[in-house]
Amino acid sequence: MQGRCGTGLTLVYPVLLGFLRMKRYGDHRIPGRLFVVEGIDGSGKSTQLMLLHQWLKAEGYGVVFSEWNSSPLVKDTTKRGKKKQLLTPATFSLIHATDFADRTERNIIPLLKAGAVVLCDRYIYTAFARDASRGMESEWIRELYAFAVKPTVAFYFRVPLEVAMKRINDARAGFKYYEAGMDLGLSDDPDESFRLFQGRILEEYDKMIPEFGLTVIDATLPIETQQQEMRLMVLAKLTQAKQLRVAP
Repeated sequence: MQGRCGTGLTLVYPVLLGFLRMKRYGDHRIPGRLFVVEGIDGSGKSTQLMLLHQWLKAEGYGVVFSEWNSSPLVKDTTKRGKKKQLLTPATFSLIHATDFADRTERNIIPLLKAGAVVLCDRYIYTAFARDASRGMESEWIRELYAFAVKPTVAFYFRVPLEVAMKRINDARAGFKYYEAGMDLGLSDDPDESFRLFQGRILEEYDKMIPEFGLTVIDATLPIETQQQEMRLMVLAKLTQAKQLRVAP
């Protein structure tokens, strides 16, 4: 793996291995609140999170944002691997888990302990859906992320595959190599490969709705309607948290 993706992974494995010893997933007593968005590419989740972020800031909340695959520890390694199309399903899993572990340790947990509202554009459920769709064992993937903090609310923006494909094609030309699952050899046609791969991901998300209590948002509704649903649920959780802090 080192020869194919550079030395970056060799340097960051200790971060991931340390977190694997910490069983953290579950309800917690950290004063901050964690809200995450999930969904396939083209579901509109990032737009909704951006709108929520702006609204919370305008309402005076201390709010911070964390994005999938943004840790400087592995960002360059991931970029090189994708550019040269060298990432295997196992390497993908380990790189993203290391990215998540680093962000959890350096940003997410400290900010939650400080009482901040943390917003995550994709969370562990992205790994569960994508890695399983690439053939990795679901039980192994869940164990890999056992250190994660359970979100206050995990929003899943469910959208029909054809709608997502149209949104992406309207926004830019064509699908990215890994986004379309071209590494799996499902089809030589990027559109068909995207349809097959993202279809697998949709199936994985549907399995996770009851398993993890994901809050489903109909991503075909008007943007304003989706945002209103989010705000009502987020405000209810923040109000509840405030009441718990002032309770005798």
